[in-house]
Amino acid sequence: MMIDSTPPASRTSPRRRTRIIGGVIAVAVLAGVGGLSWVLLHNAKDSGGPGGPGGFGGGRRGGPASTVAVAAATSTDLPIIIDALGAVKPAATVTVRPQVSGVITEVLFREGQIVKRGQPLAQIDPRPFKMALLQAQGNLTRDEAQLASAKLTLSRYQTLLSQDSIARQEVDTQAATVKQLEGVVMTDRAAVGTAQINLGYTRIVAPVAGRVGLRVTDVGNYIGAGDTNGVAVVTTLSPIDVEFTVPQDDVPRIAARQGRANVPVAALDRTRTQTLDTGAFSTLDNVVDAGTGTVKAKARFPNASGALFPSQFVNVRMTLDTIKGAIVVPATAVRQSANGPFVWLLNDDHTVSKTPVKTGQATGVQVQITDGLKVGDKVITEGGDRLRDGSRVQLPGDKPQGPGQWGGKGGGKGGHRQHGQGHGQGAQGQGGQGQADGQGQGGGENRRHRQPQPQG
Repeated sequence: MMIDSTPPASRTSPRRRTRIIGGVIAVAVLAGVGGLSWVLLHNAKDSGGPGGPGGFGGGRRGGPASTVAVAAATSTDLPIIIDALGAVKPAATVTVRPQVSGVITEVLFREGQIVKRGQPLAQIDPRPFKMALLQAQGNLTRDEAQLASAKLTLSRYQTLLSQDSIARQEVDTQAATVKQLEGVVMTDRAAVGTAQINLGYTRIVAPVAGRVGLRVTDVGNYIGAGDTNGVAVVTTLSPIDVEFTVPQDDVPRIAARQGRANVPVAALDRTRTQTLDTGAFSTLDNVVDAGTGTVKAKARFPNASGALFPSQFVNVRMTLDTIKGAIVVPATAVRQSANGPFVWLLNDDHTVSKTPVKTGQATGVQVQITDGLKVGDKVITEGGDRLRDGSRVQLPGDKPQGPGQWGGKGGGKGGHRQHGQGHGQGAQGQGGQGQADGQGQGGGENRRHRQPQPQG
């Protein structure tokens, strides 16, 4: 068994040395931090402190100016607009069904063709209907001849009765026969008219003007009267309607304008960048949808260019009224606070003032200002999040300015007279290094010597 003969003091000396070295390092770090803090505080006092003249106060007077975008309040005619989503509905959609049965002998339209009202679309074999018309006309001719004979007989009987040569009963019987034959002739005439109508129905025509859809039947097919599929479907495209919904709160204003003035309505594409057509408001529905709190409305468009197509979804923009001479600013200029809306007003000295305003009607890009601004006032539209009341700003077209050039202390006076590099404390609020040739940059005679920096 071995015994450590090293003295206790020798065994603990490495730990003590480690502690001593660590303590020295800690003291050095603290001294460096303290020296750095003293330098920063000394420079801050010389430059007026953060946020003061020559400091870094986020655009405060004497600090770096924030770059912002500016717009002027203008006077314009501001429209009161209601935007909604609508669906295009044809003014009329008709499934053309035959009214008589028969074999189709001709199809007189092309798929997708624009047809006029009364234009022939198809032809059913007319021969059976011509024969029925001839039969009805023959019966009419026969019965008309019998009626004429009965009337002559009645005339002779009446002459004999005046001579007291015939019994009155025979005269009355003949008169009844004439009435009966008159009824038969009237029935025959109706049969002739029905046969003529049926013959006309063999030629199927468009009941409305519009566009023909896809063909559902071909030549040679037998088609029955009132066939479900019909011959074709015609939709009226000009004019055309757009159905949309409006909030129930806007119904009174719309109803007040309806009938008294033409309310213009525009149909826009899905991106709201292109106007497909312009029309006029037609009518409101008579009930509010309890589930959505909206009311259905309809507007009619001429659709002369054919830009609107049935069942197409469009954005509807209805102009209820126009405010004449409204003072407006861009929508991005109006901001909200706990006390209500406000704008940053640009002053002549490139500072801003927080100005409360009252807003009126608003569009997608403009807001009406009813109180707080006048025409020509300039407001901040971009960069306002960095501003405070009295902050100095810089416009995009201005020459870039360094810190302190909006009123820093020194006025360009005084410089470091040294043979090497010097510090000119004049023109810059925070001071900047510069080259000196023995005279101050501002032309002053004051001499300043650089203060020694503390050693950390």
